[in-house]
Amino acid sequence: MECPVDSVSGPKRGAPAQYARHRAIADFVMKRGSVSIDDLAEHTGVSAMTIYRDVSALEEAGLVQRHRGQVTPATSSLQEASASFRVEQDPDAKSAMARLVAGMVPTGSSILLDDSTSGVYVVRELARKSPMTIITNSLLIARETAQVPELHLFVTGGSYQGWADALLGPTAIATIQGLDPDFCVLSASGIDQGRCFHPYEDVVAVKRAMLDQARTRVLLLDHTKLARKALHAFARLAEFDHVVVDAATPKSDLDQLREWGARVTVATA
Repeated sequence: MECPVDSVSGPKRGAPAQYARHRAIADFVMKRGSVSIDDLAEHTGVSAMTIYRDVSALEEAGLVQRHRGQVTPATSSLQEASASFRVEQDPDAKSAMARLVAGMVPTGSSILLDDSTSGVYVVRELARKSPMTIITNSLLIARETAQVPELHLFVTGGSYQGWADALLGPTAIATIQGLDPDFCVLSASGIDQGRCFHPYEDVVAVKRAMLDQARTRVLLLDHTKLARKALHAFARLAEFDHVVVDAATPKSDLDQLREWGARVTVATA
């Protein structure tokens, strides 16, 4: 019997091999954009019948969708994948971008981090330069920060949203508006015509508040975000002091970002 899936954490922990395979399938689909059942069977080394069951479970979790034999990401202008899934994607790229960001931040600074899973990697790099103050609405990032005694942690408060493992809403925004941080480090789900987008309005409101309060603004943007669209705009690229991209970003995309006013730095491994 197949192990059930929930929309926040994916397959339950009772079947580790299946759980790992589901993550491998979802990651492969996210990276490729569109793959066939046969491609997934070859990639994972299991039968097509098993892949059909796996894909059905991932569809229920809201991570992928199947149409005419092709499997594509479910992330769209109206939906974002869960934090527990996103934190495992492209760790090398996220680590490289985090190292570059850490190099910009002097010891003793205060840094606002949004609910981007890239922020986990930023905390790991900043731990080498403590003391620092980490301010976040992300419980994922808060738990990571709490493991480093030299890092001071400030959590915004707010209404908990399980899919993001983060605190959102008016309380989070009001708390942020009362702060004067040195830096904010944000992400976007998609970029279009020089503007940054995210699927959810309540997330956008928190990002905007962080952007308005910080003295230095940094956007983390891996190359996969440049091919995505989302519903709600929260900033123009030109508002950021630094736009950090990963080394897999094509030159044509770098040129386009700069035409839109972004001050781009490429993070190499």
